[in-house]
Amino acid sequence: MSGGPASDRPAHGGAVVGGDGLARPAWASTDPLLRDYYDNEWGLPVTDEQGLYERICLEGFQAGLSWATILRKRPAFRAAFAGFNPDAVALFTEADVDRLLQDPGIVRNRLKIRSAVANAHATLALRQEGGLVEFVWQFKPTDTPRPAVHTDIPTQSPESVALSKALRKKGFSFVGPTTMFALMEAIGMVDTHLLDSHRRGSSGIWPQPHA
Repeated sequence: MSGGPASDRPAHGGAVVGGDGLARPAWASTDPLLRDYYDNEWGLPVTDEQGLYERICLEGFQAGLSWATILRKRPAFRAAFAGFNPDAVALFTEADVDRLLQDPGIVRNRLKIRSAVANAHATLALRQEGGLVEFVWQFKPTDTPRPAVHTDIPTQSPESVALSKALRKKGFSFVGPTTMFALMEAIGMVDTHLLDSHRRGSSGIWPQPHA
């Protein structure tokens, strides 16, 4: 979901004005599912444990794939992983992993499925240190990008590198620096909406400078 989904991002250009008169990045301008996700979800703060655990897992499943693929499979992922309730997923066994490898609705990758289970265990362990939400949000930077075109959007940052390293130390996997920057974008920790997008500033976290 990096700057929109990294694999879907065009190499250049600003926002595209749709038939409804609203400006969006190219990745969210045509596919109705991606447009709805962009308009109503992407970049808004996620501050609950279950929601954040889900986002971390889905970002990991996206590795090597498009976000559109993951978004279309999200209902099946939620069904397969007990609504991404970390308490429930932490109880999954290797037999559950084998079962999920037969589920055509999700990404059938053993390492990624095991990662979701391991990430559930790590999420529960973090409750002894203030919880996953507090742990992740401590890496919120002091400033945010202000991209005019897609090429202005970074794919990682010092904060995403630090978050990746910290999560790995706590037992999380598939949390590389680029993946974590995508997470930071998706949950509003940074605002990488294009300056002329109708969603710029929608998180409420980053006040917009006066023109």
